[in-house]
Amino acid sequence: MFTADSRYAKIRSVTVHHAAGREVTAVRLRRLPDPGGRDVIITAADQLDVIAEQCYRDATRFWHVADANTELDARDLMQPVGRVLKVPER
Repeated sequence: MFTADSRYAKIRSVTVHHAAGREVTAVRLRRLPDPGGRDVIITAADQLDVIAEQCYRDATRFWHVADANTELDARDLMQPVGRVLKVPER
């Protein structure tokens, strides 16, 4: 399902039945320890990749920020304005 170098490669998958009866396969939710780091207050113009670029000088590390927070969908991390987002240390 994933390439060998994917961060999901060694995580077990689960198969569940969708409410409409369709079978769906997904990776199990990873429980991560508190990463430490700093808090960033979200503004209307913020984007996850821009925050990663500012904090790590690498926009592709946006997923580190996503993993450090509780939302399952990374798009929800930027809402609402004023939310405190955890940005883990390098």
